[in-house]
Amino acid sequence: MTIQRMDNVLIVVDDLDAVVAFFVELGMELEGRSPVEGRWVERIIALDDVRQDVAMLRTPDGHGRIELAKFHTPKAVSGAPQDAPTNTLGMRRIMFAVDDVDGAVARLRAHGAELVGEIAQYENVYRLCYVRGPEGIVVGLAEQLG
Repeated sequence: MTIQRMDNVLIVVDDLDAVVAFFVELGMELEGRSPVEGRWVERIIALDDVRQDVAMLRTPDGHGRIELAKFHTPKAVSGAPQDAPTNTLGMRRIMFAVDDVDGAVARLRAHGAELVGEIAQYENVYRLCYVRGPEGIVVGLAEQLG
């Protein structure tokens, strides 16, 4: 058996609208949004009385997707401090290739994003940075040079 592709990454959020707007501003496309509930989902995720809203976003090339979920029941629980440092165990960021790091940061700041460190250059290959967006979600941005 071989993996065919990575289908999506799930991020559980509290303010679904704000997080969708953040990723749309970054350039992702909203595929759809719908409520999800019922025994079938409860069996998959091993929780009872599940009621959630889910939004699926995809990258412009159609190869990467992010699933955002807002749980109404049971309520979501916090696993780590919202502004956890980069060396905290667990998934810390999602990295995107962009054509203009400065422009992307400027657009995302309108959605509450803040630089984690600074925009830095790695040799003559990339300009890179991390931004912390809504709900503490950390996104890496990489602009390939030359």
